[in-house]
Amino acid sequence: MKITTIHADHWKMDGGVAFGVVPKTIWEKVYPEDEDNLVKITTRCSLLCYGNRKVLFDTGMGEKRDDKYYKYKFRFDVCEISAGLKAAGLSPAGITDVIFTHLHDDHVGGAVYYDKKQQPKELFPNARYWCSSRQFKWAFDSNPRESAAFFQDNILPLQNSGRCILIEKECHWDENIKLRIFNGHTRGQLVPFITAGSKTIVFLADFIPALANLPPHYVPAVDIEPLLSIHEKEAFLEEACENHYILVFQHDFYNEACTLRRTEKGIVADRIGNIADFFTK
Repeated sequence: MKITTIHADHWKMDGGVAFGVVPKTIWEKVYPEDEDNLVKITTRCSLLCYGNRKVLFDTGMGEKRDDKYYKYKFRFDVCEISAGLKAAGLSPAGITDVIFTHLHDDHVGGAVYYDKKQQPKELFPNARYWCSSRQFKWAFDSNPRESAAFFQDNILPLQNSGRCILIEKECHWDENIKLRIFNGHTRGQLVPFITAGSKTIVFLADFIPALANLPPHYVPAVDIEPLLSIHEKEAFLEEACENHYILVFQHDFYNEACTLRRTEKGIVADRIGNIADFFTK
């Protein structure tokens, strides 16, 4: 099994959005900001290769929107999911499965592009697409706070492909991947738990987007149910610490992964590094 991280986007977000009710005087000590109160964000996707499977978790925001949209996202050092796959020795056509943690634009937008005739096309023509049933339904019947994150031109081409498979409940997707569901950030967010030998790697998506979001009350303002997010996080951190999980952060510009340890002040990050660091002595 080979695990590769791929950067689909680099962008910026208001620090108040990233850390919710936590005051700037506190969060700025653990995550730097610029003069406009913006913090650097990456969209870190994960590629898992084993046997005949090439499984990609999320695809970034893609290139379908207009300049105004990307200006609002404060993109910088623009990168593409295709370039990341090429660097890993693959083309989009070689991907067998795309598992979407959820359908917000920065997680699913890169799966569909517009051709020269401005027709939507799949970037991964041979892949099966996986998403939770609850998230899929939620994307079409959302709420005023979250609806701006869902675009039908991201989702309908995948549905129309006939290869979009909806997951009804938590499951062992195969012998290496378990998909669990967390609902505080958005309804039906899938979080993959990956078994690699004796180790368990958790691709956290927007459940815990960055290392600085580890404390339970460091909940982004975009979470639809922040109290549920806190409850889910508290339970997960206990489990992760007890079982020595390796946590992979999808949106942390500075830190890719960590393990946890228990202290008198609670559960905190222990070893911090890239995924590869945890498989070398």
